[in-house]
Amino acid sequence: MNTVTKRAYVLLAIIIAFIAGVALLGVSFATEGGKWATSRVNGHLYSGGEIKSAGKILDRNGVVLAQSKDGERIYNSDKNIRKATLHTVGDTYGFIATGVHSICRDELTGYSFVDGIYTLINTGEGSNVELTIDAKLCAKAYDALDGKKGAVGVYNYKTGEIVCMVSAPSYDPENKPENMDSDDKYEAVYMNRLLSGLFTPGSTFKTVTTIAAIENIPDIQNREFECKGALATAQGGEIICNNTHGKISFGTALTKSCNSAYAEMGIQLGAGVLEKTASSMGFGKSFNVSGVNTAKSRFDLEGAVDIDIGWAAIGQYTTLVNPLHLLMIAGCIASDGSTPVPYFIEDDLHSVVGSIKSERLIQQATASQVKTMMRNNVINNYGDSKFPGMSFGGKTGTAQVAGEGSHAWFMGFSTDESFPYAIVVLAENGGGGSDVAVPIASKVMKELKNSL
Repeated sequence: MNTVTKRAYVLLAIIIAFIAGVALLGVSFATEGGKWATSRVNGHLYSGGEIKSAGKILDRNGVVLAQSKDGERIYNSDKNIRKATLHTVGDTYGFIATGVHSICRDELTGYSFVDGIYTLINTGEGSNVELTIDAKLCAKAYDALDGKKGAVGVYNYKTGEIVCMVSAPSYDPENKPENMDSDDKYEAVYMNRLLSGLFTPGSTFKTVTTIAAIENIPDIQNREFECKGALATAQGGEIICNNTHGKISFGTALTKSCNSAYAEMGIQLGAGVLEKTASSMGFGKSFNVSGVNTAKSRFDLEGAVDIDIGWAAIGQYTTLVNPLHLLMIAGCIASDGSTPVPYFIEDDLHSVVGSIKSERLIQQATASQVKTMMRNNVINNYGDSKFPGMSFGGKTGTAQVAGEGSHAWFMGFSTDESFPYAIVVLAENGGGGSDVAVPIASKVMKELKNSL
């Protein structure tokens, strides 16, 4: 091969490498350009790591939750709204990773593939982001928690719109406390407990065991259980009940939240069936909520013996649930077994930050039976007066946590077709579900009902 030919091959290799490099740069620019433009080193957007210039963040009614004025990022003028919506809106430093300030940086800056952030630099205004939440409803929920750590979520189980998303503890972003790192009352303050938390579910998990029993025990509707205040197991231990219920039916077992009956069901079903049912209902799965991947609920009975299975069937043992996932289960029960994945950013942004899809977690016939049971639970247990005009169904939970106070839970839904909303309430280490979580749910749902 002569020298000219060798040089031609070398030149050809250089040209190919150049073209490949340009192509790679183009692909990277198309896929990562938004991240580059909105990087925290961009002085047009950030100062000292804090976002300063961006579009408005608004609730479903056009209430401004955050905006930029005179080179500063400011929040709503109402302190309660600021605290109640903080985990949805996000902080200006990006510590709250699930907040809109973090997940919608491209949209807020008005970034486009062609112009970059030219519009923001030229006009001082980015693009607005509209949310599905109701700021006043969130404030009501935050007040109802009354200083307790926890979460409240409400969504339309027909459309998927989240109208209330509250996590506590929170803080006022306009007056950030200096002692947050040392004060226990701000534990995990940057975490959105509704989307990212995992907690022992207690008796709310009996809805899962109920579904497993309906689908796998042929005579379950005619079964009668004997509750003596505790259920003895093959290993010699006991599963303690919250009362001595005597002889009770399957439906009454849910209303009375009888641990003995549900532990007996769980042991009869066995680890494999319970695990299969839990998996089909979304345990072990993360859901994409407007670009945020939820924490995966956990249910694992590997190596479990009867007493472990019995405790797991009543929502104890090692079981952990994500509140948003529990909210979806409530919505599925109310809506023939399937529901859209919830979202909190309006539809026109979903092509960028997420996608709306439906999830079927429960068989339709089974969902219908459980809906009736949960409706009877409210009528005969908590009382319709707690949810006037809503035809409500629900289930409480009082989850025991070793060395700490019990978690108070409520999951529920309206069966009224004109008011298709479901709610989940968690008061972390807050006490009893009936005493603590139900009153919170009542206040929030009354507020929502009166606002429509």
